[in-house]
Amino acid sequence: MSVLTPPLLRGLTGWARRLPVLRAQIHSKPPREQLGTMDIATGLTSCFRCFLLPSGWVLSPMENYKTRE
Repeated sequence: MSVLTPPLLRGLTGWARRLPVLRAQIHSKPPREQLGTMDIATGLTSCFRCFLLPSGWVLSPMENYKTRE
């Protein structure tokens, strides 16, 4: 290890130590308002459309790839 390595590393990481640390806003209280049926249905529908439909579209012709022609 070179004699210049520790001062060089300190110089490179010095600015990173001065950056402010952002903390997450975590609350352990119950929600202010309850989710309605329409909110839950919208969330589940969007998850289905975003994740399950594309994967089903890709995996649906899988049996065609397995057979030899």
